[in-house]
Amino acid sequence: MKKLFLISTLIVATTILTSFLPSEKSLNEIKKEDPVSDILKKLGDAPILHQAKMFKGASAEIGKDLALYGIAKKPKGGSTKKQSKHFVCTSCHNTVKEDPDLRVSDPQARLNYAKEKGIPFLQGTSLYGIVNRTSFYNGDYDKKYGKLVEPARNNIREAIQLCAVECAQGRKLKNWEVESVLAWLWTMELKMEDLNLSEADYKTVNAALNKNGDKKAAIKLIKSYYLQGSPATFITPPDDRKAGYNLKGNPANGKLIYELSCQHCHKDKRYSYFDLDDEKLTFQHLNKHISKYTRYSIYQVARYGTPPMNGKKAYMPQYTQEKMSDQMMEDLRSYIEQRAK
Repeated sequence: MKKLFLISTLIVATTILTSFLPSEKSLNEIKKEDPVSDILKKLGDAPILHQAKMFKGASAEIGKDLALYGIAKKPKGGSTKKQSKHFVCTSCHNTVKEDPDLRVSDPQARLNYAKEKGIPFLQGTSLYGIVNRTSFYNGDYDKKYGKLVEPARNNIREAIQLCAVECAQGRKLKNWEVESVLAWLWTMELKMEDLNLSEADYKTVNAALNKNGDKKAAIKLIKSYYLQGSPATFITPPDDRKAGYNLKGNPANGKLIYELSCQHCHKDKRYSYFDLDDEKLTFQHLNKHISKYTRYSIYQVARYGTPPMNGKKAYMPQYTQEKMSDQMMEDLRSYIEQRAK
């Protein structure tokens, strides 16, 4: 009888103690669709300073229209003035993930990923996940925009304005328009699944969330899986354009570049005054200019971009080393030469 009493007492005590322990359901468990910023915040990381300020009338929907179409409805009725007569954000930027591994800037990996996902291969970095970054217009962009880059380097609002005025060759956005664009960008923040963490990494972060691990280490781990800014290195054409970069080109890869990049802007003159179709004459024209110092030379336009035409403000931005390698340039050349025969 005494033994039975002791067993009963032990069971009751165990039940009471267990009730004070967190159940499996009460544990923080990361979901792959969780925003990265939310997890970092829960771990105690300093909040990103560029949260959108929702001015009266500002909205992510307005921001989306401004970014994709260059025009949106005003809060009090009517429509805004067109932001640019030449470009919209998607002229140069994707709005989906474009790098298979967000830790590196690998142009060939990006091209392969673009083919797999059916997206363009562009000069600008994707707007997807841009709000998770802390620096903008990095690397050599000060060589192009000078002191205009300084306020934009660590301020996404200034970066948006620089893009609107200089890159898009359009008007400056009003404050409520900037906040609308920023609100829209926040709808495209990185999710945990975008980082490709291993199961061991998920366990490490989950442990930190549940006070069984090092939160600072977990924050550092998460941030190690994506770049805080997009690098940009300006490079020049080959010294001898007839010889090129002395690399054997792959025309199959060049075909991808032509179709996913060149034709994104130039097919049917979408954003350009120069049409790039699939006719033999077009490739012969390009081939003839490869070794020349003209706006039709792929070396010239890819490495330097093009200045605006007389009376026209629109121009073509260049490809940095991180956006197109020397090998890829030779791949494009070999495709053009192949199609010109």
